[in-house]
Amino acid sequence: MNLPTIFSITESEIDLDDLLAKITLTSTGAAAIFTGMVRGVTSRDNPHETVFLEYEAYVPMAESKMKQVADEIRERWPVIEGIALVQRVGRLYPKTPTVLIACTAAHRDTGVFDAARYGIDRLKEIVPVWKKEVGPNGEEWVEGDYIPKPGE
Repeated sequence: MNLPTIFSITESEIDLDDLLAKITLTSTGAAAIFTGMVRGVTSRDNPHETVFLEYEAYVPMAESKMKQVADEIRERWPVIEGIALVQRVGRLYPKTPTVLIACTAAHRDTGVFDAARYGIDRLKEIVPVWKKEVGPNGEEWVEGDYIPKPGE
């Protein structure tokens, strides 16, 4: 069976309805969706305001790593039907979706929530996307936790 898998880096607005339609099969009864958004105000750790975020990615490598994440999801949760992994790049303002992870399955109790959670955690861990945070007090590149290992 050819299971739908979408992974992309885009400057376009994320169209949830369109993506959901593309990863839904006639057997699909559940979809778990995670969307990350730009915060205008960050209250934990170092409280501050954000005017906008500027996202950049090395697209060929980022999409290759997104495919790896999708493959890992399918390996861990073979019941997953459709997968969408989408990361926006460019200048994004508060309340704007920046990333979307969606997984579909026949039923909600099949691990579909865990698969979507794994998808966003793994994307943040291995997909080469950089963000610069611009606020009233200046700008800074936000460091991620991922340090590539040889061969990755």
